[in-house]
Amino acid sequence: QVQLVESGGGLVQAGGSLRLSCAASGRTFSNYAMGWFRQAPGKEREFVAQVSRTGSNTYYAESVKGRFTISRDNAKSTVNLQMNSLKPEDTAVYYCAAAYLRLTVSYSDKNYDYWGQGTQVTVSS
Repeated sequence: QVQLVESGGGLVQAGGSLRLSCAASGRTFSNYAMGWFRQAPGKEREFVAQVSRTGSNTYYAESVKGRFTISRDNAKSTVNLQMNSLKPEDTAVYYCAAAYLRLTVSYSDKNYDYWGQGTQVTVSS
């Protein structure tokens, strides 16, 4: 069992920045590829970014590429999402997720084994 706890959400004006963090506990963190997903009201949950188990590979949705950066610290069992140049359409609940022993990118939430409770990000225009 892996427990994931997100933090760092909040209200920000368009063009601003936020940094989300996800703290993991319970199992060997480096065994998990880590991802961030988001879900806006009335919409399905969508992929935002994924970082490989070692941190050497990162993947992004086209909508956030160049603005968001995912990173991880295996020594601290944390994964971060730096979000810059935020837009109102980035408003959503953001979820941290863990995929056990995953070697390739997964844009589907079905391939993730554990989820955090989510943190709200609201971008005002």
